[in-house]
Amino acid sequence: MNNGGAEAAVAPLGGSQPLEWKFSQVFGERTAGEEVQEVDIISAIEFDRTGDHLATGDRGGRVVLFERNDTRDHVGHQRDLEKMDYAINRHPEFRYKTEFQSHEPEFDYLKSLEIEEKINKIRWCQSANGALFLLSTNDKTIKFWKVQEKKVKKVCDMNVDSTEAMGNGPIVGSSISTSSKQYIANGGCTNNDFSFSTGGFPPLHLPVVTSHETNLMARCRRIYAHAHDYHINSISNNSDGETFISADDLRINLWNLEIGNQSFNIVDVKPANMEDLTEVITSAEFHPTHCNMLAYSSSKGSIRLIDMRQSALCDTHSKLFEEQEAPGSRSFFTEIIASISDIKFAKDGRHILSRDYTTLKLWDINMDSGPVATFQVHEYLRPKLCDLYENDSIFDKFECCLSGDGLQVATGSYSNLFRVFGCSEGSTEAATLEASKNPLRRQGQTSSRPTRSLGSLSGVVRRVKGADNSGVDANGNTFDFTAKLLHLAWHPTENSLACAASNSLYMYYA
Repeated sequence: MNNGGAEAAVAPLGGSQPLEWKFSQVFGERTAGEEVQEVDIISAIEFDRTGDHLATGDRGGRVVLFERNDTRDHVGHQRDLEKMDYAINRHPEFRYKTEFQSHEPEFDYLKSLEIEEKINKIRWCQSANGALFLLSTNDKTIKFWKVQEKKVKKVCDMNVDSTEAMGNGPIVGSSISTSSKQYIANGGCTNNDFSFSTGGFPPLHLPVVTSHETNLMARCRRIYAHAHDYHINSISNNSDGETFISADDLRINLWNLEIGNQSFNIVDVKPANMEDLTEVITSAEFHPTHCNMLAYSSSKGSIRLIDMRQSALCDTHSKLFEEQEAPGSRSFFTEIIASISDIKFAKDGRHILSRDYTTLKLWDINMDSGPVATFQVHEYLRPKLCDLYENDSIFDKFECCLSGDGLQVATGSYSNLFRVFGCSEGSTEAATLEASKNPLRRQGQTSSRPTRSLGSLSGVVRRVKGADNSGVDANGNTFDFTAKLLHLAWHPTENSLACAASNSLYMYYA
């Protein structure tokens, strides 16, 4: 079926209605003309399993936490609720919770290599005793964080009024006169004209320690370092709650959350001779329910499903998912745009969503002959691949996500746009939304234009002289390749999306 540049096969996930997206809230919105600092650009985003918390990481090594507050603000008696003259918001709303510095810039003296503090990935772990746990990683080091409310203890009921005390010096207004004293060694005093008040000193009593308020404290529980020679591109929690994996270009390591100085190498694609290297690992993720299964993608556009029960070193895969290229369609850019930048398991573990440069693909793990659905995201960019290669945009790594019910998928694009597709049987949903307070603005501009079939897209993109960072989509809209929406996340239980556009976090609901 053709729908505004979306071509999808039937995915057996049930029927669904197209979603109507509305703006919810924005954090860190920049004003017109405001220059964005490099360290403030968001580089990772993740909901926890309940959807009550959201974490973002930025290029400055900071992790910012948000908590859901719409479920708490409207708690009250039925009579009070009936008196309200406005409808209660049922969509998720979040508020700022806390932030902490997760990573600092480092320098590898052995390799003379700078390690930047940018957060590559964040993954939530199981919470316990009211504390939140999460993993964050930069290029080389993974850290395990515990965020918990700590009671601030204060000493009260002092013998001396703290407002009258000045540091460690004499007490202002004290009955002891110190102006004319002559001190000698060992604390002696030459004149002993101490003057006491008429009633003498009041009786002394023990101060009391009390807890009046709580502060959120983030503490690094464990550091997992020195296990990757190449940049870490993925971390993923296991459903057993005890282990996780980390992946770089050539290896995948298995860790225990409680052990920071030891990991097990379970996948190694490094050849004996590096000249024989043909593909690298681009993303890896554990199965959501089967603790022995994981999938990883490669730069050649393939996804391998492995079972850790088969052997200690999982050199052989149990299933291989790849799409055969059409005869005669190969070019210099074929392998570059086929490289998978992100994979995600559906909540039920039956399907895998993958994103390459031009498409989204949905795979059924029981069918390795090809994807069950393909959604064209950047098909209109094919005639401009040479320009995109020259300005390195062709290497941009866009993330993807699925809705909790598996009926919709989403991914980012240029000009701070993101696409939402329906993947159920017979669905024609293919929305293009903008990360702004008016997400439908781009749709409103193009609603009067006829949609084009894939066969007519080849001549749509026109070259603009002297403008390598802009292009034109199928509906004639100019695209800005410097404004890219790489990171987004779908709420696990509700139709709510969080999108990172530069340093701003936009949230939408349907």
